[in-house]
Amino acid sequence: MRLSSLARAVAAVALSAAVTACSSNSSTTTTTSGSSGAPAAAGQTIKIGVDLPVSGADASIGIPTQNGAVLAVEQANQRGFAGGKFKLDTSLLDDAVQGKHDPAAGAQNVKTFIADSSVLAMIGPFNSNVAKSEIPLTNDAGLVQIAPSTTNDGLTIGDDAKKLRTAHPDVNTFFRVCTRDSRQGSALAQIAMQKLGYKSAFIIDDNETYGKGLADVFESAFKQLGGNVLGHEHTTANQQDFKALLTKAASLKPDVVFYGGTTSTGGGLVRKQMADAGLGKTPYLGGDGISDDEFETVAGDSANGAYMTVAAPDAAKLPSAKAFIAAYKARFKSDVGPYSANAYTAANIEIAAMEKAINDAGGKMPTRADVLKYVAATKDFDSPIGKVGFDANGDTTSPILTLLEVVGGKKVTVEVITLKS
Repeated sequence: MRLSSLARAVAAVALSAAVTACSSNSSTTTTTSGSSGAPAAAGQTIKIGVDLPVSGADASIGIPTQNGAVLAVEQANQRGFAGGKFKLDTSLLDDAVQGKHDPAAGAQNVKTFIADSSVLAMIGPFNSNVAKSEIPLTNDAGLVQIAPSTTNDGLTIGDDAKKLRTAHPDVNTFFRVCTRDSRQGSALAQIAMQKLGYKSAFIIDDNETYGKGLADVFESAFKQLGGNVLGHEHTTANQQDFKALLTKAASLKPDVVFYGGTTSTGGGLVRKQMADAGLGKTPYLGGDGISDDEFETVAGDSANGAYMTVAAPDAAKLPSAKAFIAAYKARFKSDVGPYSANAYTAANIEIAAMEKAINDAGGKMPTRADVLKYVAATKDFDSPIGKVGFDANGDTTSPILTLLEVVGGKKVTVEVITLKS
């Protein structure tokens, strides 16, 4: 389909199907898209569950990620999903509690998906500690999930991953289209030492699954490259005052302060409070957890000069993403987020698997196992973020990072980095 036709089709969908982007926790919001806008008859609907943080401090990155999945579903209905035999729907749930992603809320949302027999796949979650609470449930139920942004290594490899799959140790239901932290953390260490010239670092993490895991990898890789780690401290849940910690860091005079965690767990506040501790001119470096727009809002002018990676390519730099970006802007009247294209890709992989499974079933409702089989077999899937496939662990075979810098209050792309799979 040509871009102009795609944009018109998506605009038409926008008139017929409104999406509630910010749902309250543990409540379901669904969208059924089609030329008529009429709901599908009972028994003719297949759902994709979407679990992301779309309220509070995580909303600025969660909502555009959710939008990517919604767009994929709307487009599938427009082009006649499964030859028109079924309507595709989304069940949108929020895993944020009191403004922050919450593992217990994510687990409850997954239970809601599992209880609905029409949900044959899910997208999410966004955060690694939430994924850790969800994977045992989806493994037990055989419900495939593709995460757009969870990067912790223990979700897919090693003993930690095995512990999450005790119900069916030989079955993997969890996949991701982003790279993992052993690659992201190592790349950040190389960026710090070789690109930016930092020889010493003070490390802070939020002591969560993602933040601590990323910080630990960065520390190890930075040391291996000859860097000097002057200290590694952990924050506590809901901490707001980092003066004592930053005063300690300032006394050691690091070349850079590295933060492992998210904006909602303190990443923006740490950067903002560095100036009061005498670290106003000290560079700041982190991973994709501080890649949301909320980081600039919280850190204010102090955000400028901060560097962070995103575990995804910058879609605006990819010819393969032009049609997606145009369609997204036409539908949502806003720019894409860092993980919008990832969620769109994840949803389309599941949609393709569903259509194959429906064909195998002779046009009847497929099983979750049927859909899982085709997702696991994904190779060289054409998408806005390039050709995507999964290895035996569920990791992407096309790991890519984007290095960003905050300049003039906005993030700009410094470099897109292709990693070894």
